[in-house]
This record gives sequence, C-alpha cells and structure tokens, in this order.
Amino acid sequence: MPALACVDTTAFPPPPSVVSDTSCRWNSSLSAALYRIDGWGAPYFTANTSGNISIRPHGSNTLPHQDIDLLKVVKKVTDPKPFGGLGLQLPVIVRFPDVLKNRLECLQSAFDFAVQSQGYDSHYQGVYPVKCNQDRFVVEDIVKFGSGFRFGLEAGSKPEILLAMSCLVKGNREAFLVCNGFKDLEYISLALLGRKLALNTVIVLEQEEELDLVIDLSRKMNVRPVVGLRAKLRTKHSGHFGSTSGEKGKFGLTTSQIVRVVRKLRESGMLDCLQLLHFHIGSQIPSTALLSDGVGEAAQLYCELVRLGAGMKVIDVGGGLGIDYDGSKSGESDLSVCYTLEEYAEAVVASVRSVCDRRSVKHPVICSESGRAIVSHHSVLIFEAVSAAKPMAQAHHDDIQFLLECDEARVDYEDLYAAVMRGDQESCLLYVDKLKQRCVDGFKDGVLSIEQLASVDGLCEWVLKAIGASDPVQTYNINLSVFTSIPDLWGIDQLDGKIDKFIGGESSLPLHELDGGGGGSYFLGMFLGGAYEEALGGVHNLFGGPSVVRVSQSDGPHSFAVTRAMPGQSSADVLRAVQHEPEIMFQSLKHRAEKLMHTKGGGEDEDDEELNNVVACLDRSFNNMPYLATEPASMSNSLSAAISNLGFYYSDEDGFDYLSA
Repeated sequence: MPALACVDTTAFPPPPSVVSDTSCRWNSSLSAALYRIDGWGAPYFTANTSGNISIRPHGSNTLPHQDIDLLKVVKKVTDPKPFGGLGLQLPVIVRFPDVLKNRLECLQSAFDFAVQSQGYDSHYQGVYPVKCNQDRFVVEDIVKFGSGFRFGLEAGSKPEILLAMSCLVKGNREAFLVCNGFKDLEYISLALLGRKLALNTVIVLEQEEELDLVIDLSRKMNVRPVVGLRAKLRTKHSGHFGSTSGEKGKFGLTTSQIVRVVRKLRESGMLDCLQLLHFHIGSQIPSTALLSDGVGEAAQLYCELVRLGAGMKVIDVGGGLGIDYDGSKSGESDLSVCYTLEEYAEAVVASVRSVCDRRSVKHPVICSESGRAIVSHHSVLIFEAVSAAKPMAQAHHDDIQFLLECDEARVDYEDLYAAVMRGDQESCLLYVDKLKQRCVDGFKDGVLSIEQLASVDGLCEWVLKAIGASDPVQTYNINLSVFTSIPDLWGIDQLDGKIDKFIGGESSLPLHELDGGGGGSYFLGMFLGGAYEEALGGVHNLFGGPSVVRVSQSDGPHSFAVTRAMPGQSSADVLRAVQHEPEIMFQSLKHRAEKLMHTKGGGEDEDDEELNNVVACLDRSFNNMPYLATEPASMSNSLSAAISNLGFYYSDEDGFDYLSA
C-alpha cells in the first residue's frame, strides 16, 4: 500500500483547495500540503526549497546538510555514463540503508524506554520477518545494524531458513531465528541443524502433528530443541488485515491442542524445551486498545504454560505494528494507525507486565516480528509518466452539418442548443446523453460514419466544458507494471492495472501537464513500498523487476553516494523465469532469418548486412529491459550497452568505483 507523490513540484499551479489566492507563487510548503507529505512522509520525506522530494536519512536526527535530493539521485542513476551517470533505465528502486538503520534503532529505542520507564524486569529482542522483503542486502543490513541489540530474523519456509541462517552466522549469537510456517521433515531438520551451528533457533509449532517430527528428529540428530507455540487467540482484528486472526484463523493451535502438546512434551521429558509463546492478531493493528487486549490474552496463556511446568522465557507478539500510509493517524482506516512507535511499545510492555505481576510470573523476554514498520520507508520506486490521454477534439460547424439534415438527430441537437443558450445545465446533461446515444445507435446501424460519430463526441465535450461539467481528470500512462511493482495497490479491492486511490481518499492525483515537446522526463515516486511489494510482485506481461540502486548519506557535494546499482531484469531473464529458453529462442529466430535471406536472391553482401542487422536487433531485444525506453534516440546506444552489462556497480567507502561481472 505505497503512497504516490510527485518528485518535482516546482511549477505546479496552486489549486483553490490549498491556497485561495491563485496569483500566489507556488512553493515547497504548498506542495507538501497538497500531497500531505508531512503526514505520511515524516520524518523521512519532505519537500525541499528546490521543490523536490528530499530524503532525511536519519529521520528526525538528520542535519540540514545531510538531506538527499531525490531528483539528483534519479539524474545520477539515469544519466548516460559519458555524462557522469550510471546509465540505468527506469523504473528503479532506490534503497536508503540509513533509513533502514534508523527504523531499527527507533523500534529498539521505543521498547527500551518502555521497559525502563515501567520497571520491566526483562528486555526486548525483536526479529525481522524476511518474507516482507527477502532482498539480500536488506536482510544483511538488518542483521548488521541490529547486531548490537541482538536483533534476529523470522523465517517461514525452507529457503528463508537457509537465507536466515547464512546471514545470522555473521550476527549476534543471541539473536533469535524464529522458525514459523507449516513444516515438513526437511524444514525441521534445517531448524535443528541451526542449533548445531550455535544459532539461537526456535521451532514454533503451527500444527499439532509437527511436534512428533520435532521429537523424533531431535533424538536422531542428538540436539536439544527450543520449541515455541503459535496460539490462536480469541482476540480478533476486524479490519482488512485481520482475516488470519481470531479463533477461526488458519494458523496456530487452539487451547485444546496446546494442552495436548504440553502433555506430550511432558511425557517425552522435553517440557523444558517449550520456551516461547507466539501469536499474531493481524497486520496493521489499528489501535493500542486492540493490541492491549490481544497481548493481555496471550500473557494469560503464557502464565498458564508456566504454571503447567514449561520452561517459558519469551513472549512473541508477532507482527502488526502498523504504518500510517495516508498520514491521517486514524484507527478507522486500513491505511492508517492511531499510535506512534513509542505508544505501541508502551502498550505491549504494560500489558505483559500487568498480567505477569498479577500472576507472580517472571517477566519474559518480549519479541516482535515487525517487518512492515521496519522496511516500508527505506525504498522509493521511481518511474516515468510517458503519455496522457489527449482531450477530445472539438467539432466545427461543417462537421456537424449532418445533424441538421437528419430529422431525429436534429430534434436532439436543437434541444441541446436551446438548453445551452438559456444556461440550463441539467437539461444540457440530459440532451448530451440523448444525442450521443442516438448517434451511437445510428453508427451501429451503419447510418453514421466514424468521422460523424467523432464530431458528435467533440460537440458534446465542448458543451460539457462550457457548462463546467467536463471531467478535469486525465489518465496518465506510466512506464511501470502496477501488477509487478505495486501489487498491494491493485490487489486490494481493485480489479485492473489502474491506480485511482490516493492520499485522503482522492480518486485522482494533481500532476503537471506532460511536456509534449519532449523537453524532459516526468518522474513520479512511489513511497512506503519497501515491505511485501517486491516479494508479492510477479511477472505480469513479462515486465520483470526494475533496476535497483543503493544510496547512502555521505559528506560529498550532493550528500549521497550510490554504493550499488543493478540493472533490471532483461527480457531473457524474465523469459527464463517462466520456463522459456532465450538462447534456443534466439537461435531459432536467427535460423529463420538466415533461411529467408538465402531465398531472397539479392546480392551476397547486401544479404549479409541485413542478416547482421536482424541478428543484432534480436540480441539487443533479448538483453534489454522489457520496460519502455523513453530516453532520446541519441542516448539509446549507450543505454543499451549499460543494460546489456549484467554486472553490478558498487563503490567502497573511499569512493572508488568498480564494475564486476
């Protein structure tokens, strides 16, 4: 559910809803108000004095000289190499690891303060659910940035366990590796192997029958497991993201199943292995009242497990820490939450402490799986608007002469003309509809030509504009696959690839008019899309993934350094993903070209030159990105060369650039 906003807002005309004096000069403050940047973007995004979106990499601790102008980043990334750029093609994901680091630190700080201020006798130790964004550098950054406070990872599948284990061997040895999800023999074997490798692995049971595998394999592998339970709480999140919560949720164990698991562990001499209780009441928890209710119920269950003799140490409150996508700070919307990080942490700690104190139970370690809140802000998707639906041409007098010659149409036309002359807006709308429908019927019957039908459409559009009833909204066509790069936006209550939901419940977004003269690219940015979007995206229309760059704050002239850049997937890459063989496809087409050239009967040199051109064109198309190339023709050769290079760019801390295959 990312937020959409303009990158460059310097020349936008002031709308009446924002400023009453339309002669007022547009400025960055008005841009920020129009797009509500200070609501959904704080403290990481703002409109700077140049009118561009600025990244504040360290959040509220960012110093003025550390702001990163996003438009300068885009220019650095997209300008051809001979002009000092990287020559990458849009769309591009721009990652800001400094923002990721700040999000981790803010989450940890919020819990540390709640623990200290409430006299809580244990600590907070979070994990990042890698399903939110499995990108290698995102996960490695989280392990590195969180090492000082034992921040770990959560995995829900066998590939995710392998990923998590390989990253955590470089992290803090006390960091949790929480193993969730449905499990088979190999999954549990990997989790137990993690304990043999001295990783702090916890196997969280989602189904009762998984326990038999854990007991059997742990004995065969001679490893003492640490086991957790995922409980189905009665507390239910009623919003869009609460479908997996409550007693009817598909994940976790009922109270009856939990009792049976405890009994079986006791009989196996492994009740001390049961150390963690996990639950999840849904993503985007809207309020701390719902949160406190769920955590309080879970804390009661935790205390009961202690009473039954389990070796309980950790309560894992799952995910659900929400993002204020629209800046409304409302608990009534799936796109917002009415609490801060600090208030979330305070509610969790207070609920656990209250129940445990009442039951005289030692305070457990508090764990959370806050993925969305950690990674959403750290990346921005940049793409271009390439064209807009052109307004309908208006009809001239000669074009509509036929209306006066057709008895039926003439009546509707005269009624419409009279309504326009007397300023009767309601009647105008009625007669516009009648005239258009009559002419459409005539076209279907073969009475009207396509030129005549177009003239009627133009006439009706002119009338609607004259009475102020025309739709001012234009459709902008963007160089982006909505289905691939922002699946949440179309996957929730939408059926096609049209973006028509924006901040504040608006169905359109104020934008500049596109420069039809080709005077430059028009960039748009999709924000708060760092969680789930990349993981959920597919290969709709075989567009594939965009280019990706990594940008860190630096003390250089532009306050940033591009430390890594990867071109987006080529057409060949995407074809392989759906089981095609680009090399074989290329050879088949090349063979067809050779066969046709030999049968043309032209000169040998001429045929060879044409064949070489065909083969070169095919080769470029297989190796270029599937997205539209909107740069001027003079730049196309250098861009093609850059995209064809399948290596990656990176820069070390001293500023030396490298290109590696």
